[in-house]
Amino acid sequence: MESYINSTNFFVGNKPEDLAAKFGTPLYVYNEDILRNCMRTVKNIITKYPYTANFSIKANSNIHIIKLAIEEGLNCDAVSINEAKLLLHAGQSKEKIFFVPNNVSADELQEAIDLGIMTALDSLDQLERFGQINRGGRCAVRLNPGVGAGHHEKVITAGKNTKFAIAADDVDNALAVASKYDLKIVGICQHVGSLFMDPTPFLQSVTNLLYMAKKFKDLEFIDFGGGYGVPYHKLNDEQPFDFAELSRKFEALLDDYVNEVGYAPLFKTEPGRYVCCEGGVLLGRIHATKNNAGKKYAGSDIGMTTLVRPSLYESHHDIEVIRDNEVQTPSNSEVEPITVTGNICESGDILCKERELPVIKTGDLVCLLDAGAYGYAMCSEYNSRFKPAEVMIMHDGEAKLIRRRQTFEDLLSLY
Repeated sequence: MESYINSTNFFVGNKPEDLAAKFGTPLYVYNEDILRNCMRTVKNIITKYPYTANFSIKANSNIHIIKLAIEEGLNCDAVSINEAKLLLHAGQSKEKIFFVPNNVSADELQEAIDLGIMTALDSLDQLERFGQINRGGRCAVRLNPGVGAGHHEKVITAGKNTKFAIAADDVDNALAVASKYDLKIVGICQHVGSLFMDPTPFLQSVTNLLYMAKKFKDLEFIDFGGGYGVPYHKLNDEQPFDFAELSRKFEALLDDYVNEVGYAPLFKTEPGRYVCCEGGVLLGRIHATKNNAGKKYAGSDIGMTTLVRPSLYESHHDIEVIRDNEVQTPSNSEVEPITVTGNICESGDILCKERELPVIKTGDLVCLLDAGAYGYAMCSEYNSRFKPAEVMIMHDGEAKLIRRRQTFEDLLSLY
């Protein structure tokens, strides 16, 4: 079992204890080079046809990471009007922003219209509302391809049991609503779910969406969504997502469609997690160890307010133990079953249960891998805990603060 942070030189010469001393724990740490490499991977999924990868910033909305994505030539998705405004503030042009909300007010739709941002409507009701306030406008619709995929039922966003998108049976009704308000539907989109490692369901959804696309005239773009997974069990040799296989099979489906309709619209995907997940880790301090009923617990300052995924989805994050700046591995440390917990007053505040890990001692650092996606973005202030700082290790090794830790004054600022 090789250490990920050692094998990737994740900290680029910075000592974890120095980072913890300077910026405090818990601490999100990102690696610029890894982030850029992931961005370049998704940018080149399709090379044969007009194509863009839209970074779904709900995965990580730190403005410095957004700016990296813009520099790397990615377009961006927003699921709220505030995300759209953040993208504009970061320097993304309105033409490269795709607003894909669900169940929003007329006021929010109007803001997007006023900003000149392309919007996808997620239901017949929302399409009707859009037509009422923007007769003759241009828009997209989100369709349900009938196929869902993901690591947990809470992240599957298509298929039979989902709140998202317009069902295939309602496509004709959507076209009728558009005609009623003289709307021009210039694009269609889908999203099947998050964190799939097998491309088969996604490719089936591509087939289904391309079939539905034939009902629309003069489409300018087709957005196939994203959800490409990362190997969260990399310390147990889980293999990375096979983009070469995906691209080969994906382009074959596009070939058939283009040959049939006679032209190639702009094809899009919406990678979020893959763009930023492996480029971020989360450092925390162990403040207590104990034995309860024969089980060992290690209590850290990484609570569910800092990383909610394990509590919310029972998600796995590999954990590396660091003592005196040295990663503890089975080759240099004994291992034992340990439950690692956070500091929040909830029984569900658990990072892992009885996992075989190197012996953990009070004062050690723990490093949770693959924390760059849906980590800080889902932080909260529950228990009046501060949201942590975020640091980026730049290409030259500089540890740059890209978001400061909250203060008590921040907690009081809205009263």
